[in-house]
Amino acid sequence: MTHLRKIMLEELQRRHYSEGTTRYYIRHVERFARYFHCSPDRLGPRHIREYQAQLFSKQKLSPGAVTNHLCALRFFYVQTLKKHWSIADTPYPKKTHHLPTILSQEEVAQLIDAAPTPFYRTILMTLYATGIRNAELTRLEVSDIDSRRMVIHIQGKGCKDRDVMLSPVLLEELRGHWRRLPKKSRVLLFPGNPWHSSDQPIDTKTPRHACQYAARRAGIKKRVYPHLLRHCFATHLLEAGADLHTIQILLGHNHLKETARYLHLSQRHLHATASPLDSLVLKGGSQPET
Repeated sequence: MTHLRKIMLEELQRRHYSEGTTRYYIRHVERFARYFHCSPDRLGPRHIREYQAQLFSKQKLSPGAVTNHLCALRFFYVQTLKKHWSIADTPYPKKTHHLPTILSQEEVAQLIDAAPTPFYRTILMTLYATGIRNAELTRLEVSDIDSRRMVIHIQGKGCKDRDVMLSPVLLEELRGHWRRLPKKSRVLLFPGNPWHSSDQPIDTKTPRHACQYAARRAGIKKRVYPHLLRHCFATHLLEAGADLHTIQILLGHNHLKETARYLHLSQRHLHATASPLDSLVLKGGSQPET
């Protein structure tokens, strides 16, 4: 480990950044240095601007992904090197907001039923039943399942824990899943390695693979990934009559505006408002095609 990497790691740990963020930040700085074949402490704003431009032009990254790279570099320069960082010189890219394509409840059922293994089936059911994030799912422990209160305790993003409802259907699935785990591996809910006997959790790639394999077997053409099931969880709750504030708490959102996006996805809310065209009195009408 280089001296700079060691200092950056210590700064991240002192601020209690998550393991995932720590790993990504260090990786992004390493890629930045590798691009210029130079130690990052010898690079400056000019190099950052050039690197940012090629992230868009050559690597075709999204604005959100480029922002993540810049956040890592900013942390490195400000917290590790104690240098000034000018937002004016290296502005963050303008965010784009795309609405995800939502699966219907029938499609979610098809997805779960098409899971190639019981392990993958449990992962898919847990993602959809709780709206949990991918990384949060990998950290779940058996002790987080509270069957008396019928809640699941989630170690949330940014060290913000929360409880979500425990579906009776999911509880039965989790009990069967627990019985299938090796006795020595009944601490983590989803232990890693092919035999699920590791004392380390599954990688975040595992839930992604579960979604991809099941979607392929179910014949679902939409792109399916773990966060999409989180979107489905929120949208389907909204369509069932749950209020936005409740969904905000279940998702662990800091601001209600983050949750309000699901209003754009809810068929119930979209269909509840009539188009102004419907109130017009028009002369004549469309002629049938001959």
